[in-house]
Amino acid sequence: MNRPLIVAIFIISTLPLYAQGQAPAAAKLKADAQKVVTIISSDTAKFHSYCQIVDLADEIEGAKQEQDSKKAKELSAKINDLEKKLGPEYLALAASLKSVPNSSDAQEINSILEELDESCGD
Repeated sequence: MNRPLIVAIFIISTLPLYAQGQAPAAAKLKADAQKVVTIISSDTAKFHSYCQIVDLADEIEGAKQEQDSKKAKELSAKINDLEKKLGPEYLALAASLKSVPNSSDAQEINSILEELDESCGD
């Protein structure tokens, strides 16, 4: 057999194993997201910090539209400081979400976090 055919057969045969490995990881991230929502919503100081982050994120979008990169960087630094106040669970979740591809699992995790966004009000 030629090498490309062997590689293709190997990839196809291992895809189900890869998919099985993803399900528990996504389930864990969803559980972690729910835990973070519970932690933040039950702590007034953390909830206030989270709402400040939401407001600053909106300001960053405005700065990007105005092409004001200096202001966007300053606002990002403020967000980084506030994120530290949200605790290690939030930081771990945020780091994990950076590696999650845009999928239905990622959208579901984001919808869990949007519960907090909506609680902040406008």
